[in-house]
Amino acid sequence: MSQIALPFAWPADEDERDFIVSDANRLAVRHLEHWALWPVMASVLTGPRKSGRSLLGRIFAAKTGGRLIDNADRHNEEALFHAWNAAQADRKPLLLVADAPPAHWSIRLPDLRSRLLATPQAIIGDPDTVLIGGLIEKLLIARGLNAPSEVIRYLVPRIERSYVAVGRVVDAIDELALERRQRITVPIGRMALAAIGVIDDS
Repeated sequence: MSQIALPFAWPADEDERDFIVSDANRLAVRHLEHWALWPVMASVLTGPRKSGRSLLGRIFAAKTGGRLIDNADRHNEEALFHAWNAAQADRKPLLLVADAPPAHWSIRLPDLRSRLLATPQAIIGDPDTVLIGGLIEKLLIARGLNAPSEVIRYLVPRIERSYVAVGRVVDAIDELALERRQRITVPIGRMALAAIGVIDDS
């Protein structure tokens, strides 16, 4: 399964090639691509943990010369307020990455709250089948393991639709392949799913 390049009209770099675009994140990517059309020079990017939101934010900041604040919902409020204002003054985009939209944050500063509630948002959703397959392949290759297409086809429909679940399955496959000193096969994939409680292989 091949990875899909980001549609930014810039040269690719190593980080960019690590980000897989699918329907789960395509709207968020498109939103960042058209940052010049934002009503204010700031946006909030949310999504599940392990969804690649921080990676996408780093790519965006590197390509635009803007600023990224990760875990913005836990960032110092005064610093956020000044960063938001500086982005407007300098006309350089500010991207805030968080677990949830600002409406769900505990914000004490009224001026910061009003600014953040007026800030556009982009959301990365739960992984779809294309993204799950691509992530399994990428994570296994990163560990120096071959990812046969038949194994990926077996795993994808059986894995919970979450980024954390994908990571757990890859961890289990890695451990089994190392323990048994054998290549990755469908039986190894089945044992990995059983090991994390996805299927009953007793």
